[in-house]
Amino acid sequence: METQRSAAAATRAVHVDSGDLRKRAEAAAAVAAKHAVAVDGASRFPAEAFEEIRKQRLLGIMVSTALGGEAASLAQVVDVCYTLGQACAATGMIYAMHQIKMGCLVRHVNGSAALERVLRRVATEQLLLASSTTEGQGGGNVRASEAPVQYDGANISLERKATVISYGVAADGVVTTARRNAEAAPSDQVLVVFLKPEYTLEPMAGWSWNTLGMRGTCSDGFTLRGKGTTDNIVPEPYERIHAQTMVPFAHLCWGAVWTGIAAAATGRAQAFIRNAARQANGQMPPGAPHFTKAITTLRTLRGLIASALRSYERAMTDEKTIMSLEFQSMITLTKVEASELAASTVLSAMRACGLAGYRNDGDYSIGRYLRDVLSSPIMINNDRILANLATPALMTPIPTSLSG
Repeated sequence: METQRSAAAATRAVHVDSGDLRKRAEAAAAVAAKHAVAVDGASRFPAEAFEEIRKQRLLGIMVSTALGGEAASLAQVVDVCYTLGQACAATGMIYAMHQIKMGCLVRHVNGSAALERVLRRVATEQLLLASSTTEGQGGGNVRASEAPVQYDGANISLERKATVISYGVAADGVVTTARRNAEAAPSDQVLVVFLKPEYTLEPMAGWSWNTLGMRGTCSDGFTLRGKGTTDNIVPEPYERIHAQTMVPFAHLCWGAVWTGIAAAATGRAQAFIRNAARQANGQMPPGAPHFTKAITTLRTLRGLIASALRSYERAMTDEKTIMSLEFQSMITLTKVEASELAASTVLSAMRACGLAGYRNDGDYSIGRYLRDVLSSPIMINNDRILANLATPALMTPIPTSLSG
């Protein structure tokens, strides 16, 4: 409990200036926006954007100052995700996935000297970490692993059929779930960190990332083979990491990216409506009501993410609260609500622009935003989440008032 409190306190002891961080994020976003169409068209990693992200030293901002970072808060990271999401969805999502893994390490290394060296390297060398939580037949069930960690004294090895590792080829390291050992149950998991050259990725035959949207995430399938020592294993059980950090960080960072996409689409719709009204002597175009709907749902979406973020920040040092059914249900359903609201907002923005929004070219095209945001309900499928929460929802008391 004390370890969790100290870890949480470290993540909340902010040393980076928000104004400076915003300028750096905007500089990276400007480069990401410049190359977003090319990244989408070629389904390629946004290399130019991440060159600038490294230049702006944004990858290690959550690492403590003692280890070479800036001790940025989750709220500041979420703002960066939002800024990048407006410019290029793939860039924003890759950054979000990296920071989710960083959150798990920052909050759960528990004084491990080896893992603190990893954090120092991320901060000083601006390393990009990929995530491997999807495996074999388990699909999106991240709380069950097939491949076990194999032990040979203090040495370990892992071979994992990872059906999805986003931006795996471009990453400098991978953070993966695994069964604790060969005798462990699928849910008895650990988190393992490998940095190059401790691992290899062998592409799965017949796999190609040719998708509707989020094309620049390059989420291909690989056989992951890693070798290291027991120091590569994060000390805390993954069960705790998952509930206390992985899930909240994921839903807040992803949600911020989706909100960024929705904001960018709504901005284009606003520009279209203004231009159309000017050309018609103030007469609003037929799609104006859909812009009103877009701006309204965007406001609701931003409020949802901000509220969930505040709730998590309050609960970070309270293990009882953060592990409670009420909190876990709330933070998980945040993902469902955010993804549905984001998709609805972008669709309204497209309808506000009419044919100009439906086109794939022109200043008012909404197509890329719509294709990207439609990944949100199926990225850890909303149907799976709602089905898993059906039984717990029956045990949740219905509120008796609006104030408490």
